[in-house]
Amino acid sequence: MTARFSLACLLLALATAPSFAQTSGAQSAAQPDPLLDADLGMPEQNEPIGNDREARLDRLFDRLAAAKTVEDAKRYERTIDELWGHSGSDTADLLTLRAEELVAGEDQAGALKLLEAALQAKPDYAEGWNKRATLYFLRGDYVSAMSAIRETLRYEPRHYGAWAGLGRILQQTGDDRKALEAYRRALAIHPHLDGLKDEVDALVGKVRGEAL
Repeated sequence: MTARFSLACLLLALATAPSFAQTSGAQSAAQPDPLLDADLGMPEQNEPIGNDREARLDRLFDRLAAAKTVEDAKRYERTIDELWGHSGSDTADLLTLRAEELVAGEDQAGALKLLEAALQAKPDYAEGWNKRATLYFLRGDYVSAMSAIRETLRYEPRHYGAWAGLGRILQQTGDDRKALEAYRRALAIHPHLDGLKDEVDALVGKVRGEAL
């Protein structure tokens, strides 16, 4: 299995990098969201499908939000990520796997092309959109990353990695208050997301200082 890449996995590593990247209930895609509309100043075994899959995700998110330890949270996170990784389309899954291999080989442009093909095969593949956002994020293309994050959250409003990635972009483009809100949304879903609580604590202090 190739190394998994996602916005959530980048957060801790990028926390000290120079500037460049609903809570557990569902949110209607039709409702505008001020965070997603922010002006950036720039142009386990066989997976259950259908309702069974969604019911399992619902249970996992409930347990993730209530997790008392990092170890428990990590166990739920791994299972959620496993479920997210299966799009329901063999074609999309295969193309995404090959994209991951290209990322490991540092061919981001090639990976983006494969992800585009995967999303043509399965347009509602939230994790495919998240991986696309990650690659745009790495390339410094925040506008395209934001667009991909919108699609991720359209199909999976509980995607803590996408909310955290949104917060990173907003923070790096100077909107600390909206960044803080995005981070808090991520933590409401996944309270033990790697490194994010420390990031939020630091940002709270900065926002308070700016308000004085």
